[in-house]
Amino acid sequence: MADKRIVLFCAGGMSTSLLVNKMREAAAALGKDYSIDAYGLGQIDIYGPDADCILLGPQVRYAQKTLQGKFPGKPCEGIDMRVYGTMNGKAALEFAIKLMND
Repeated sequence: MADKRIVLFCAGGMSTSLLVNKMREAAAALGKDYSIDAYGLGQIDIYGPDADCILLGPQVRYAQKTLQGKFPGKPCEGIDMRVYGTMNGKAALEFAIKLMND
């Protein structure tokens, strides 16, 4: 089982799949055993409770406050638009690691 579970949410779950793959590559390079997956925001109640860190794509950043209230004490932040736009998996992973204090 993975050490930590990072879940990305976007409008439909499709646009973040490339970023997820790049984050997985970056995690492997760092020797981190993380589960990293992407879903549409409509699946937050299914995958949010088990996440150690929730990252939001820019198109669903509006939901951040609601999700922070729903999952208190769990890091839930929007991915920087430049990081998302350039699909910088290493930067996104480093952001998640910082949020989890890992």
